[in-house]
Formats: sequence, C-alpha cells, structure tokens
Amino acid sequence: METSVINIKNEEVGKVKLNEKIFNEEVKEHTVWEVVKWQLAARRAGTASTKTRAEVRGSRRKILPQKGTGNARHGDRKANIFVGGGVVHGPKPRDFYYPLPKKVRKKVLKGVLSIKLKEGELSIIEDFYFEEPKTKKAIEVLKNLGLEKSKVLLVIPAKDDNLMKSFRNLQNVKVLVVDGLNTYDILNADKVLIFKSALEKIDERLGK
Repeated sequence: METSVINIKNEEVGKVKLNEKIFNEEVKEHTVWEVVKWQLAARRAGTASTKTRAEVRGSRRKILPQKGTGNARHGDRKANIFVGGGVVHGPKPRDFYYPLPKKVRKKVLKGVLSIKLKEGELSIIEDFYFEEPKTKKAIEVLKNLGLEKSKVLLVIPAKDDNLMKSFRNLQNVKVLVVDGLNTYDILNADKVLIFKSALEKIDERLGK
C-alpha cells in the first residue's frame, strides 16, 4: 500500500508505504462500539455522590407524636420526602472501568485507521516543527490545508512542547503522541494528520 505525503503548504512531496496489517484491516461496527463504550467508561470520574438520611446533618428528634395528630408517622426531618432530607438510591463514588481484551482494542484501532484512510480522512504529512510556541503559525498551517473549520487530530512520534502549545488554544485540534493514539479520538476527528516519522512507531505498536 502506498499513499501520498503532503507538506504544510498542502503540496505533494512524495509517497510512503503503509503497513497493510494496520491500514487495511476490516472491523465490525459493533466491535468498534464496544471499544468506544469501554474507553468512555474508563474516562468517567465516578465522583458523583449523594447523602443518605443517615449522613444528612440535622436533628433526629421525632417531629410529631406517633399517634393522635392524623399525620403520617414520621421519624425525623431527614427522611427523603422532606426538602433537605437524604437521597434514596442516589449515586455513590464508583469506578466505571471494566476489562476489555487487548486484542480487541488493537484490532479496532487498526480498523478505524483503515476506515479513515479509505474515506480520505487520513493524510500523512511531512514532519514540521516550530522554534517557539506560536498559535498564529498553527492557524496558518490549518488554513493551508483547508482544515481551519474541521476537527483535526494530529499524531506525532514524540512529545514536542512547542508544537503542543501552539495547537492547544485551538478547540478543534488535538495533538497526540503515538503512544496515546486511541479509537475514540480518531473517530471524533474529521481529519487525521499523521507525521511521516510517526508511521514507524505506529508499526512498532500495532504491526505485530
């Protein structure tokens, strides 16, 4: 498999070979859904918490006599039917993570890269660097590529502070190192741009 390599001026500057085991992988839609669901579950903070009637602060004095008033037999003001009372069956801190086979996650990651390539939403771009963090330069690159209004995922081989700081103020752009490449962010992007030098690391991670 071969595909074109472009530069930051959107000019074709050569060709590059792609690993068919990665960029020509078929995957079922349901399996993709399973991985996305797993990934979003793992991201959940799980910190939502409510107080039961035993945890609400306040008096436990019986608010009216048990008999003779015609009212319900209330024990105290912290019952769930009163304003300011406890919550019944409310959320408590929990971990939403659950295991999913590594083989499945790996296969789906290769599958979504293949889908993006076939649909023309994935491009290999010649490596570029900034001498200092400049959002203005980042915007210029996007304009040259016609992507200023698109959701863009930029995949780089290793951490580059100048590059990351240049793009981080742009809400529609996300920069990921190859190690952090994941199914959800690929699918969430309108365009995936992969540095040419990052292909080797993608091969190392997914090609085996």
